[in-house]
Amino acid sequence: MTTLEPLASEPRIRVGILTARQLHFVLNGPYQLGTQSVRGSQVAECVDGRIMWNGSLYDELLFLPQGQGATLTLSDVTIGLRFHWQRQEVQTFGGALRIIVDADRLVAINELPVEDYLVSVISSEMRSTSSLEFLKASAVVARSWLFAQLRRKEVSAENAETSESSEPTLIRWYDREDHSLFDVCADDHCQRYQGLTRAANPQVSRAVEETRGLVLAYEGQVCDARFSKCCGGQTNEFQYCWQNLRVPYLASVSDPYCHTTDPAILRQVLNDYDQETPDFYRWQETLTQQQVHSLVLSRTGHDLGDILRLEAVERGPGGHISRLRIVGSRASIVVGKELEIRRLLSRSHLKSSAFTAQSMDVEGGVPQRFLLEGRGWGHGVGMCQIGAAVMGHQGFSYEAILHHYFTGVTIEPLY
Repeated sequence: MTTLEPLASEPRIRVGILTARQLHFVLNGPYQLGTQSVRGSQVAECVDGRIMWNGSLYDELLFLPQGQGATLTLSDVTIGLRFHWQRQEVQTFGGALRIIVDADRLVAINELPVEDYLVSVISSEMRSTSSLEFLKASAVVARSWLFAQLRRKEVSAENAETSESSEPTLIRWYDREDHSLFDVCADDHCQRYQGLTRAANPQVSRAVEETRGLVLAYEGQVCDARFSKCCGGQTNEFQYCWQNLRVPYLASVSDPYCHTTDPAILRQVLNDYDQETPDFYRWQETLTQQQVHSLVLSRTGHDLGDILRLEAVERGPGGHISRLRIVGSRASIVVGKELEIRRLLSRSHLKSSAFTAQSMDVEGGVPQRFLLEGRGWGHGVGMCQIGAAVMGHQGFSYEAILHHYFTGVTIEPLY
């Protein structure tokens, strides 16, 4: 069996928090900038491609905390970007604050040790009432995903397939876009990270500490471990969401655990704004003819005429559509992969692409409405968070949870 090559020590991580023309932040305690000692309320602004701060121009600013109690607070941090729960929050972080310029905007980057980052990630996703085994499984998955991303040599903003078909085809997938300036972002696109705002969770701290340095491994490599809120009863596979690559440890598995209505378990996984979505295991959406026509036109630039049918061309084993044909009275177009489909048929995102589409109120051959009946929440690949929470509640160990969702993996120390 091939084993991992260990790291000498725990690395630090650079997390992109916020991009704006002007940054408002508070240094809660002593910070060091070069030879200056700084604390209190601060404003930085992008001026002519440089950073205006405290009356002077800089190419970069790095505020280093002096002492364990020093924290920083950023205003107007967007969470749930482009999802229906998008909003802005004031958030507090440990670690250092680096400010750089990206074109005509400033980027606020939080730099801190990996394990501290993970405490916040798991706390941002889970509640303190979660079972310890579920939290430990979540810590190993989050750590594995992070290191798999750090070790990837190719980072693409957008990926697309071309087609020789005469039928217009729009096949895209998204993986760490716009992240060349830092390691990961702070939002759901990577892993939800909200600093110390939701990190006051001793149960999570214990779970991270008891799994310190542990990752999922397959054939001597850290696994690109994925997770979603709810798979809907059968997990999806990597190639139906991202590049056409079969990943053995992300094989589809049956999940009899995620169909739960137990509010105590759901509260473990769903924060307040997540609980605004009550119907995730089975759900329905109704779209009017005008809504579908407008969405397709605005998202693809193609005027297909009256929309006649929504046809699944390709589905993953979990039922998630990876290629959808939209048939109009003038033309048709094939769209994929799953996230592109979810964005196309909603002002934000559909809950998942695991749906069937039924034409309703047909007049003169033209449906006036489309009923989408779906299941699950998210891409469905890897660990189902609600299913894993149920397994933890039922007494499964974190190792058993991980081996259920990830095929043929080992759990190994990276540092």
